[in-house]
Amino acid sequence: MAFRTLFFDQQDHELLLMVNKVLEKARTPSPFVRKLFDASLHPHGIKELSVSRELRVAYAVINLLDSLEAGLAEDRLLALQTLRDEVLYSAQTGLRRNTARVLIQIMKDLVRAHGDTCRQLKLAHDFRRAASGKPRIVRDLLAQYHLLEMPEEWNQLAFDNHVHDANTKGRKNPTHLIMDAWIKGIRHLTVIYYNFVESSAARELMQAADIMGVSVRIGVEFRVPARNKYAELIWVPRGFSDSQGFLSFLEETPTQHLMQEGRKASQYLAEYVLQVLRRYNERHRRTINDEFGLTLEPLHREEFLAFVGTGQPSLLHLAEFIHKRLVPALQGRVEELRDEWAIATQPDREAIEALVQRLDALDAETVHDLWLAPSCNPDIPSAFVPHEGADVPDILRTPPRALLDWLTSLHSGYRITLNLSELTVADVLELLWDCEGLITHLELFNLKDWAEGDEAHVANIRAINELQLAINSGSAPRLKRLIRALIRDYAESGAESGAENAAERCEKFRRILRNIPRLQAFYKSVQLKSRIGSDSTSRSHRVHGMGLVFRETLPPRAQKQIDDPRDTMRQIIPVHTEVYLRESMLERRTPVLPSSMLVNLIRRLPGCSRFGFRRSREWVVRTDTSRVTPRGNIATLGGFARSGGNGLSLHQRGGAVCKRWMGMRYLNTGVSNALKVLAGFIPAVLSFMQTQDSLLTAMLWTTIWFGITGVRNVIQAVTGGGGISRSPLLRWNDYVSWSRISDSLLFTGISVPLLENVIRVLLLEQGFGLTVSNNPALVYAVISAANGAYIAAHNIYRGLPKEAVLGNIFRSVLAIPTSLLYSEMVVELLVLMHVPNPTALIQPYAAVISKMASDTIAGAVEGYADRNNNMRIRRWDYESKLYQLFDAFSRLELRFPEEDVLEMLSQPKQFIRTVEAEAEDLERTIIINALDLMYFWMYQPRARSVLSLLVREMSPEEMAILARSQMVLTREREVSQLFVDGIVGKNFSKPLAFYLDRNVEYLTAMSQLTGVDTVGNRVASPV
Repeated sequence: MAFRTLFFDQQDHELLLMVNKVLEKARTPSPFVRKLFDASLHPHGIKELSVSRELRVAYAVINLLDSLEAGLAEDRLLALQTLRDEVLYSAQTGLRRNTARVLIQIMKDLVRAHGDTCRQLKLAHDFRRAASGKPRIVRDLLAQYHLLEMPEEWNQLAFDNHVHDANTKGRKNPTHLIMDAWIKGIRHLTVIYYNFVESSAARELMQAADIMGVSVRIGVEFRVPARNKYAELIWVPRGFSDSQGFLSFLEETPTQHLMQEGRKASQYLAEYVLQVLRRYNERHRRTINDEFGLTLEPLHREEFLAFVGTGQPSLLHLAEFIHKRLVPALQGRVEELRDEWAIATQPDREAIEALVQRLDALDAETVHDLWLAPSCNPDIPSAFVPHEGADVPDILRTPPRALLDWLTSLHSGYRITLNLSELTVADVLELLWDCEGLITHLELFNLKDWAEGDEAHVANIRAINELQLAINSGSAPRLKRLIRALIRDYAESGAESGAENAAERCEKFRRILRNIPRLQAFYKSVQLKSRIGSDSTSRSHRVHGMGLVFRETLPPRAQKQIDDPRDTMRQIIPVHTEVYLRESMLERRTPVLPSSMLVNLIRRLPGCSRFGFRRSREWVVRTDTSRVTPRGNIATLGGFARSGGNGLSLHQRGGAVCKRWMGMRYLNTGVSNALKVLAGFIPAVLSFMQTQDSLLTAMLWTTIWFGITGVRNVIQAVTGGGGISRSPLLRWNDYVSWSRISDSLLFTGISVPLLENVIRVLLLEQGFGLTVSNNPALVYAVISAANGAYIAAHNIYRGLPKEAVLGNIFRSVLAIPTSLLYSEMVVELLVLMHVPNPTALIQPYAAVISKMASDTIAGAVEGYADRNNNMRIRRWDYESKLYQLFDAFSRLELRFPEEDVLEMLSQPKQFIRTVEAEAEDLERTIIINALDLMYFWMYQPRARSVLSLLVREMSPEEMAILARSQMVLTREREVSQLFVDGIVGKNFSKPLAFYLDRNVEYLTAMSQLTGVDTVGNRVASPV
């Protein structure tokens, strides 16, 4: 019980209980859970009264990770929208997006750690710590999860031009893939499908990308015969106005015909995989049993296909399926070996230990390499090598040029990328010549191929890159030299082997050599560019996961992390591509700016030419400059488990048990706050004891010192939240963060030795002979400057708003006259009390007086910073909610073209009757928006001030839409029914009571604010 009290919070245990309760239910969420994910509900809106933020994030993550079936795509997208909103609106500091990334990653781990209570409690506590958005905490957690910090402008060049989802051979469904890409910081993604793409998969992928703001393209990879091997061409149709344009293109008859032919190629490969499965059952299974002493049973085709699910069966799927069935047998075998080892002689023990190491190393990739690769089954005609046969689909026999003519005839906009896997520079030159400029990109770097390749592969890619640069440079001598070298190499190899193929290729290269201008003309207007990708399937334990980033586009802290040789999870790939920063100045269009004439006058002043402009920074990449070089500028974002294996050991491993001492990080928040206050109080008392007469006096002055800081923090928090005009539903302590006050008291206690002993006594009094009696101005100036610098430093460490940090740097200037004023007031008070020599009497308390003056200024500065932070957050809230409101109104206008929708809104009863029949979804959205706006107004700090400012910026029509849309709240029966139906989940009693108690008060306030009464008549000028 003492352990439970000392570590973790009650909220951690409650969150863990709720998350596990959801996880233990059926995979399909309950109706109440699904309705909680309505995209119209705002994270800071009325659902705050029903379900905690942590549980809402958990619901969304559970829905994303557990809904792998194709039919649940809509649920996944709804969960993704909810998840994005919840985490993006959680952060209260400048690291908004980085905080959101950490929150999702922690919640993913919390859900997956089901059954490990200790780990789940740690993750629950970390989640709540990260939600504060404190930069120090967020950056520590980013490093813990091997995530690079991304710029909050979100302009980093992070990408991956070759990844796979669960519809091919990947592990993740499209929504999950996009979520993980966003967590890594990826902004541009190309998802590759084999031979065909399903419209449902493309739709889910594009909708998920729209939700998360990820730029995504879809590529279809086809294999074409090229010199006794297959070359892989990736077709990326482009030039569509939006995602719906691409989806319509997929439904066109010519495209459907191509997809149908592609399905035949995928089915051909699937049949090959099933043949390998049969060969495993017949031969390799017995070999494994004999070699390792196992009793593996045959695997069934239907179970394997169920394991593959929506994907296309591949050898990688088969390896994972076999490994999944292999692990329990390996664990049982190790149990037997553990007993044998205990009684064995030393030589036998060494043999057993070697066997266990081999068993532990049997991961999925090892299974593939030893028993499933085409070289391991030479009696089965490989589907990865072209050959004649009636069963080979026509599309796999189609020559490269013919296939590209087919693809380009379907749509004028496209990219064709040549995958360089297993191709030589001669193959690439021949394909570029044959396809006559239709190949637009080379996949210069494939992370999987490079990881699996050797020095010969690296040398081959360098040679291909040289050919690419020679073509792009337009240098005929350079290109001629490369082609002649190829002719010489093939002439020599043909002379040695007598191969007819070598002579034929030499003749073709001579023809190219004689027509170099034609080859250059293919890429004269549009150069041959590069593509770089990971080829990630999220399955490998040997290769980095998806994601690459240009180092220059990251914050300095992240660049330093990339360069750190101790960071073994990061790799700089040997490719360098030029990038440059482009800045744009956009003129602000807000009523805040003064008149245009005054603005023009201000801009003529020195250094003020950019007054009234907003700066936008964008990184631009030149893909035609990519070159293979030892010193690259692109780093991997994904990591991998270097120590893979099956976790097998001769030594038994106990389950996870929470230690009695877990470190300061997981202390109960109340205990942690108490320790912080104590850690500040003790040095303060010890410091005052050096200058005071007794311990009691020292403790009194320490209490006064702490009281000044505590009261100042409370006042600034309440002032920042609205002050006198704050919501009547919130008490003063609802605005106060006791953890923040504890931090302040810790640092203010540490400041006592600095200001009292070091600055006032040692430096000023003993060092320079300066006291309040002989030079009060200089004494207070030095103490105030030291205090200001100290506070600014710990403000940066604590991650307070920039306004507070900057204000505290300069507050010492204002604190000096304030200190003199307070000092004079105390002296005058002592004179009135007839105290002899008052100036000398207050000398020991100069630091306290300076502290009070400094905190007076700090209260104003940090209160103003808190106000601005609250205003910024409320503006985010209102802008997103008003956008939804006006969008819903626009859709109503389109749904009812012959009706005056604005007039309909002014009559809520008639509006609901009309809309219920034809647009029930929009009626629900209008009501949700009104409830969220009502909650903002009544509960959120600074909401009233922000809405008043936004109303001033609205047109009369927009004000009327805002006011009249709120009138649906007068229909208490219909709104109450929505609560009962589960609009905010099962716990609807509190939000329902809030609505019924406050809707009249809110509507009256809205009428006064907008100047529109409950029936839409103009009653007054808006506030």
